[in-house]
Amino acid sequence: MSRRNPTKVVTGIVRLSYANVWEPKSINGGPEKYSVSIIIPKSDKKTITDIQQAIEAAIEEGKGKFGGKRPNQNQLKLPLRDGDLDRPEDEAYADSFFVNANSMVAPEIVDLDVNPILTRSEVYSGVYARVSITFYAFNTNGNKGVACGLGNIQKVRDGEPLGSRSSAADDFVMEVDDEFLM
Repeated sequence: MSRRNPTKVVTGIVRLSYANVWEPKSINGGPEKYSVSIIIPKSDKKTITDIQQAIEAAIEEGKGKFGGKRPNQNQLKLPLRDGDLDRPEDEAYADSFFVNANSMVAPEIVDLDVNPILTRSEVYSGVYARVSITFYAFNTNGNKGVACGLGNIQKVRDGEPLGSRSSAADDFVMEVDDEFLM
């Protein structure tokens, strides 16, 4: 029987934003990574509690990175953020918490029956999903904290696409140019 990883969480139903899950992307010239912002409703107490416990476990497991001692949480950069405070201008983050997760390895993306989703347009910013994430401690260049690794994604249902992307049909109206037809 395998021991449960205390730093791993499988979320309840969340919403994906900034979903770079099909192709890795470089942020500010850094290494290319797959990434997603995971929006968790504040009403999902189980997922939030599970994440808080996983962060605690990552801090405990990462004591070696912090000089063998458990640092004060106020000194650490933590991944669970309040959308009402950190993204007040973005209504998608209202009444929600969020974590930004990334990975050098592509996530497996599946449907409700755990069949692979291969059509890229099926999973996008705005879709509802369950996500496996793992938390780990870091201490790099004086920055100490806990980061969130992206595991796999299970699409649950479609949602209103997020962002300013519009369709060609919305952008262009068919106009008849009488001069062109002559």
